[in-house]
Amino acid sequence: MKSGIVTSAGTIQDYVAMARAAEAYGWDGVFVWDDICIGPQEVFDPWVALGAMSVQTERITLGSMVFSLARRRPWKVARETLTVDNLSGGRLVVPVGFGGDWDGGYARVNTDRPERKLRREKLDECLDILALAWSGQSFDYSGKHYQATDLVFRPRPVQQPRIPIWTVGAWPHEQSLARSARWDGIIAVDMAPDGAPMETIAAPRVAEIRAWLSRRRTIDDFDIVVEGVTDGADPSAVHTRLEPYREAGATWWIESRWGDEVTADSLLERIAQGPPTAAGRRSRDGPARCHRPARGVGDPDAITSASHAE
Repeated sequence: MKSGIVTSAGTIQDYVAMARAAEAYGWDGVFVWDDICIGPQEVFDPWVALGAMSVQTERITLGSMVFSLARRRPWKVARETLTVDNLSGGRLVVPVGFGGDWDGGYARVNTDRPERKLRREKLDECLDILALAWSGQSFDYSGKHYQATDLVFRPRPVQQPRIPIWTVGAWPHEQSLARSARWDGIIAVDMAPDGAPMETIAAPRVAEIRAWLSRRRTIDDFDIVVEGVTDGADPSAVHTRLEPYREAGATWWIESRWGDEVTADSLLERIAQGPPTAAGRRSRDGPARCHRPARGVGDPDAITSASHAE
């Protein structure tokens, strides 16, 4: 199981520093987030941030938790993804969700509407267009929301057959799970009546999702992503907590920290404590701590992947 972390607070310079630190401390991925306007909160463009991270790192996976594609033009996203994938040497992953009306980029402008059904339809069409664009071949597309004629996108992605796509998958909703099964990974969210969608999904539910997927596709190269928070100061407790997820089939654990108490300093401190999936191999003392000026705040609910689920 791999480890990632979301740059949920700080300046754009802090984001780049987090990416460098994460690579140095052995993490597997760093993820930005994608919104346009969250009140007075400082927000940075994810593609610009990922480009900066690409040239400052060599190994780690880069992406966003999650890209909100329904308010973006698919052909522009195709060019952005190809640019970052080539710039990073093939390290981009594209986690996607629906977005929501907490973002002024949906709810308070005249170019986009926040209705969930519309966002769902536009997301699916956007993913279809991305797959065609990444092929490097000329294509036409005729959908309900998007039409295109004789488009060709070069260069092709470094990653083949395509840049990996993860979609937010809401258990037990068949349509949501089937969308994930069609692509390369699922960001698992529990929307069952007895579930808690804004909390970390339980390991037994992850096992259920893996079993559902395995009946419908080969999952050898399929990612099952879990978001949560661990206490890096207690590696033994982290190992105990994550082991059931490993056994359930999760392939990524992503530290997703939101709230007014989260700062660039606290994120860099957590990064310096080392990735949670290596907790069983670390001493309780952990590595030396790393400090940066504390700037920025997170939003406690709006940007978690559960908010992007069906």
